[in-house]
Amino acid sequence: MTNTIIGLLTVIVIYLIAMVLIGVYFSAKNKDVSDFYLGGRKLGPIVTAMSAEASDMSSWLLMGLPGVAYLSGCAEAGWTAIGLAIGTYFNWLIVAKRLRRYTAKNNSITLPEFFSNRFRDNSRLILAISAIFIVVFFVPYTASGFAACGKLFATLFDIPYAPAMIVSAIIIVAYTALGGYLAASTTDLIQSIVMTGALIIVVVFGVNVAGGMDAVLDNAKNLDGYMSLFATHDPVTGTSSAYNGLTIASTLAWGLGYFGMPHILLRFMGIEDENKLKISRRIATVWVVISMAVAIFIGIIGYSMSKAGAIEVLVGKSQAETLIIKTAMLLSENGVLALIMAGLILAGILACTMSTSDSQLLAASSSVSQDLLKNCFGLKLSEKASMRTARITVVLISVVGVIIAWNPNSSVFDIVSFSWAGFGACFGPLMLFALFWKRTNRNGALAGMIVGGVMVFVWHYLIAPIGGIWGIYELLPAFILSSITIVVVSLLTAPPSKDIVEEFESV
Repeated sequence: MTNTIIGLLTVIVIYLIAMVLIGVYFSAKNKDVSDFYLGGRKLGPIVTAMSAEASDMSSWLLMGLPGVAYLSGCAEAGWTAIGLAIGTYFNWLIVAKRLRRYTAKNNSITLPEFFSNRFRDNSRLILAISAIFIVVFFVPYTASGFAACGKLFATLFDIPYAPAMIVSAIIIVAYTALGGYLAASTTDLIQSIVMTGALIIVVVFGVNVAGGMDAVLDNAKNLDGYMSLFATHDPVTGTSSAYNGLTIASTLAWGLGYFGMPHILLRFMGIEDENKLKISRRIATVWVVISMAVAIFIGIIGYSMSKAGAIEVLVGKSQAETLIIKTAMLLSENGVLALIMAGLILAGILACTMSTSDSQLLAASSSVSQDLLKNCFGLKLSEKASMRTARITVVLISVVGVIIAWNPNSSVFDIVSFSWAGFGACFGPLMLFALFWKRTNRNGALAGMIVGGVMVFVWHYLIAPIGGIWGIYELLPAFILSSITIVVVSLLTAPPSKDIVEEFESV
């Protein structure tokens, strides 16, 4: 192992140890399951904003988005970023405050519990089915995070994938199981800072080795369709093809997913003061817009780096997604300070993945221990036993995630895309109707959730492979069908009771 690799490993290990120590610190502050899963609703506006966005972005920000831009230019990456930016803003604007107020009023600490309490579902079907959907979509999502960390370590340090993946999972599980929501939120804040630093360092260094800003822009303009939002570049043929309206709408649909993301919605529920959500919204939106724009620009810079011979030409999606790793390795060869900065870039990739995985673990764990075992099956547990159950559940879900991630050839980003669609279609329409249409009833809510979740599978595996106009992102048709189902079933069945309507109006 070379001195450079040892130096990079040292920086990353120090970073990982710091994350675990944060978990140890906050473990003493968890007095009950409300603290463990929601932080006792004590989070300030800055932590709320940055932890929500850090848990949202995952390694997609530093690997997936630059990789897409590197290969095909601005269209796909740009419209995806625009959709996510719009979704982020409106999620904070219309959902955050009302959800915080509603969950405090009906004493809900998880998303399934909120839906069940909102519609007075005595049958507990909403609670059980929503909890099952969360586990179904979150366990593979968490596994994709473990796999991303394992691939990073295996690539960098030339070690076997499986041990690298397991060690990564143990680190994430350690601080999440110890510190719960407060630890996850605090580490997410730190990780968002690390991610921001990584983006800045890569841009400055990349432009320098690519020959300057003029060279970067000139190289990009010389590629057919590369800088257009309405055409996509084909790196194989060197030609471009139109990025049509249906494809744009499908790509923008990524933004709809925000309304149903449990790990993001939990951040809204956990803020200390609902009146400070405006500050959180501004911070979150600005950070998301700037970070995604910079990530896309890194992909454009990467092309010029390859053309200048600073890094090799990256062929195909899997290679293109290693752009920032290649840049970090190149930077590490320029002295001790550069080595430390390169280590921070690699820690930033870990930060993206870890900040998402810890939040997913908490959401999936709460669905099993709080919603299924305690609320649905009626297990009587003391506060101490509930805390122990919560931590054990985090570990068990992680074990399943490790098993799913065992194959090093598993597609990390396909899993992320599918899980994002699943949550968006299952819970997105239901969240909006639950908060804004008082005629929504229990039957409409249950039917809409099931239709949204099932349609994601149907469209992804049966309809989209047909191609043509059917080959769109499954979130869009599933979201629309779920919304229609909620409206139709609610209108065809009995209206909600008087006390449900009164609670809705009071909120």
